[in-house]
Amino acid sequence: MLSPLHSLLSQAPDPAMGIRAPPHPRNRSPYSPLRLPPPRSVALAAPTLSATPPAVSSLPPPKKKVLVPIAMGTEEMEAVILAGVLRRAGADVTLASVEDGLEVEASCGSRIVADMHIAACADQVFDLVALPGGMPGSVRLRDSEILQRIMVAQAEGKRLYGAICAAPAVVLMPWGLHKRKKITCHPSFIGDLPTFRAVESNVQVSGELTTSRGPGTTFQFALSFVEQMFGPDAAEDVDRTLMTQTDADLERSTEVNELEWSFDHSPHVLIPIANGSEEMEITILVDILRRAKINVVLQSVEKSPNIVGSQRIKIVADKCIMSASDSKYDLIVLPGGPAGAERLHRSKILKKLLKEQKQAGRMYGGISSSLKILQQQGLLEDKSVTADPAIVNGLTCQVIDQSKVVIDGNLITGKGLATAIDFALAIIRKFFGHGRAKSVANGIVFEYPKSETPRIVDTTKCAERRH
Repeated sequence: MLSPLHSLLSQAPDPAMGIRAPPHPRNRSPYSPLRLPPPRSVALAAPTLSATPPAVSSLPPPKKKVLVPIAMGTEEMEAVILAGVLRRAGADVTLASVEDGLEVEASCGSRIVADMHIAACADQVFDLVALPGGMPGSVRLRDSEILQRIMVAQAEGKRLYGAICAAPAVVLMPWGLHKRKKITCHPSFIGDLPTFRAVESNVQVSGELTTSRGPGTTFQFALSFVEQMFGPDAAEDVDRTLMTQTDADLERSTEVNELEWSFDHSPHVLIPIANGSEEMEITILVDILRRAKINVVLQSVEKSPNIVGSQRIKIVADKCIMSASDSKYDLIVLPGGPAGAERLHRSKILKKLLKEQKQAGRMYGGISSSLKILQQQGLLEDKSVTADPAIVNGLTCQVIDQSKVVIDGNLITGKGLATAIDFALAIIRKFFGHGRAKSVANGIVFEYPKSETPRIVDTTKCAERRH
């Protein structure tokens, strides 16, 4: 039986709802595709006496195996969020390239290094195969004969499989894996689906097949798989870490000491990264900001441009930080990830850039654990921020708890992980206005208000801050 909250998940989004999730009963996941069946009575055989007790295996159950194939032009947010969320849940996730090499350039320019080639997966059995979308990535996935054999075997074996964005229409339909299933996809491709099978829902579960709409619904898509493989408690645990569920009183964006961000050129944004940086935040920032035609540069503080993120996803930076020492940026944004933040803090060049950024009155910011770096650099003095609850007690500045994004003059901060989408859209709004942010949000199928609604805080009367 479908749970009421899963039914809500499978409905078309209501723009009037903004991005706030509806309240749900305690201990029930809003991502639940199925309720557990009631216990059955079992006839027990009569006990027999035995001289030796039966052996009890102490081996842990095998990890759930997941395949996420990628190609040139794959949507990077979808691929990285899928892999990152499922690895957080404890799945053994393989990113497999259908190209000749392991490094692929995704649809918005991010470079991701796969774990192996798709040919090495041909004889493996997976608990789940999930296809990211993106163009021309979906076409290149469709043209992989090895991947087609894997997916057909997955469906015939009644094992979980799924697709998001363009992939349901571009990949599943030519392979015949949509038959007798209700499916959804990106609005640009919904007209290609059979009318009587197409549904406009963020996530649609139909037997072993799960489909979803776009980059902005990928967290829901991934959490649906977590629940199907590991159960509702595991999904709620991961969801709590990601912070995808928004409290009814949590603001999307709050502004303090309102300042106009205006330029006579295309904004130039630096995102420094390191081993251990949170790859979901990196990818979301790069993907969304580049969609708004912002010049984004990923620079590694390591000796190599190649870094390994907190969830072991390999990302290739555009440059190493050495080349940034004489450059000026309109905005410097630090991603989170505790280990990555520590390594960013060791970079003398980055420290120099941040110091110059503040002295020149240019924009800077960070998400989640990266706020510790900004504090250590003295960049949060007399500022208001929002932050991950895990690091709030270590901050000495003023914290606005009830907002996903806080902008204080030339500083922008975000709570973390799933709020990175709102964080990136807030940057676009500050640079170009609400209309551009709304257009980008529509393109990734992310619910965003029709009009500009940041909350403006009077710093002299704010009672919700704390030291």
